[in-house]
Amino acid sequence: MGSVSKSNVLVVGFGGIGTVSAYNLEAGGLATVTGVMRSNYDHVKERGFYIYSVDHGEIPSWRPTHMSKTVPNVSDGSTSVFDYIVVCTKNIPDIPPTVADLIAPAVTPGHTAIVLVQNGVNIEKPVIAAFPQNVVLSGVSRMSSAEISPGRIFNQSHDILILGPFRNPNLERKKELEVARHFCDLYNAAGKATGEYNEEVDFIRWRKLCYNASYNSLCAITGMDTSRLRLAEFPVHELLLPVIFEIKRIARARGVHLAPDQEDATLAGDAIDDYFRPSMQQDIEKDNYMELEVIVGEPVREAQRLGVPAPTLSFIYSLLKALQARTKMRKGLIELPPMKKFDGAEEIMKKFQPNST
Repeated sequence: MGSVSKSNVLVVGFGGIGTVSAYNLEAGGLATVTGVMRSNYDHVKERGFYIYSVDHGEIPSWRPTHMSKTVPNVSDGSTSVFDYIVVCTKNIPDIPPTVADLIAPAVTPGHTAIVLVQNGVNIEKPVIAAFPQNVVLSGVSRMSSAEISPGRIFNQSHDILILGPFRNPNLERKKELEVARHFCDLYNAAGKATGEYNEEVDFIRWRKLCYNASYNSLCAITGMDTSRLRLAEFPVHELLLPVIFEIKRIARARGVHLAPDQEDATLAGDAIDDYFRPSMQQDIEKDNYMELEVIVGEPVREAQRLGVPAPTLSFIYSLLKALQARTKMRKGLIELPPMKKFDGAEEIMKKFQPNST
């Protein structure tokens, strides 16, 4: 009996989601994974990933078949052509490099399918513009998984990845659907995770945006987790619900009709006793950059384009941009002029020190 030909898959980004997704692909036996890692590369090369997963159990030491600190360049012949590139990094277009720039060395025009397992809306547009002959797939993860410390992954909920093709006007729809179904088959091959095929890509993404644009943003701004926001009560009516209603109106103007009771489902997305800290809140706490452009900036720009009022969302976007600017300053991405010195200031300040007289 002949061996089954495996798909050659590049996974970029090995945090909680990327690691479990890569492991699941290899566990199915239909894919060979090359992993691109940065901060955890040395640890994983030496010890492998320790994974605890509700789906796969305890895996004491695992590495993808191939590992790299940088995205491989297929044009130099050092690696085989990739059938799929799965991008599991945060999508932060205001911080270089962009997704398109990052993966460009590994893309074979007309062959490599690009799977964006990332938050936000309109994320496919710059990728399709950069690679007009390549299929681009949407991946919306419903899995709770985190890298607790370098190389140690805790996956505490069932892995559900909702997959479907973004519309590339340069390609036949039939080809896009076939590629999406094939990748779904790869993801389901291990029999542990759920690769859910769904062609309603816009619907899935705008539905998730109701949560991300509201809870994710407001938890980052206030420093309160989802439970505390709800228990305080007034943020629900004065902040969370107005944002969700604005997202629903923008989506409707775009032709995406979310459920009439979507706000109820979104508000109850986390149990009241979860005290869950969404990703942007964790980013602020760790002094990391936030995915504010794809989660809030793009909906605001869609609202402007479609003529839909979105005052609450626009104000929140301004606050998030200010917080992002603070992080850019701390990391040196925005250069600050030196503080003005006043003649004689040092002598004056000495008089305010204890025991100065």
